[in-house]
Amino acid sequence: MRGPRLAWTFFRLGALNELQYRANFFVAAFQALLSVGVAIVVLQLVYSHTTALNGWTEAELMCVVGIQILMGGVIHATIQPNMERLVEEVRDGKLDYLLTKPEDAQLLVSVRDVRIWRAVDVIGGAAVLAVGIGRLEESFGVGDALAFAALLLVGTLLLYCFWLVLATGAFWIVHMWFLAELFEGVYQTGRWPVGIYPGWLRYSMTYLVPIAFAITVPAEAVTSQLSWTTPLVALAFAVVLFVLTRRFWRFGLSRYSGASA
Repeated sequence: MRGPRLAWTFFRLGALNELQYRANFFVAAFQALLSVGVAIVVLQLVYSHTTALNGWTEAELMCVVGIQILMGGVIHATIQPNMERLVEEVRDGKLDYLLTKPEDAQLLVSVRDVRIWRAVDVIGGAAVLAVGIGRLEESFGVGDALAFAALLLVGTLLLYCFWLVLATGAFWIVHMWFLAELFEGVYQTGRWPVGIYPGWLRYSMTYLVPIAFAITVPAEAVTSQLSWTTPLVALAFAVVLFVLTRRFWRFGLSRYSGASA
């Protein structure tokens, strides 16, 4: 239970720090509204020429877009700030201070920073998702909701592992300033179901950059398109990737030589 308590403590501290700069809320709210507005305009444009995109109706694709915005809010509020801070501290040799703490280093680098105002994207994405669900022809049952919640957690874990692998590369590559731009460019592909892409890109978005597991698969649960084997594959892949990421992190940490070295 120490891990959750520690994460909650850092969340409270981060929230208090963010509350000092409340103008950031309006910036985040504007960005969220802009993101939602652009996504809806693009959907309207696409479906003004067709009734379905690779079998996905407009309501179903709206669910995909909602999940993509929602997951983006989670990443920008919690995962990305921590990974960017890790890269900076490795480059500057300031990671020593964290390594002296009597707690697991991976846990500390993963939970110590939070940007609560970016959670506005979570609200915006949830609103788009709710509208999409309300327009579905199929009923959205309790089983669908449970499967969606579970797969959303699995998707969050997979994206965390992906970010940590990239950030761990800072132990070898000094300048990793391009990480955020690289991830954003790839992440935008998640606004469309992975099935519309060619085969090589589909597999890359599933197993190299796990966007499909994080966005399309939860959307399949919402829209009753989920195959029973997909959650098993997603869970198995998440477990394997987490173990490998953990080992890679430890290997990278063994290569670290900070300011006190």
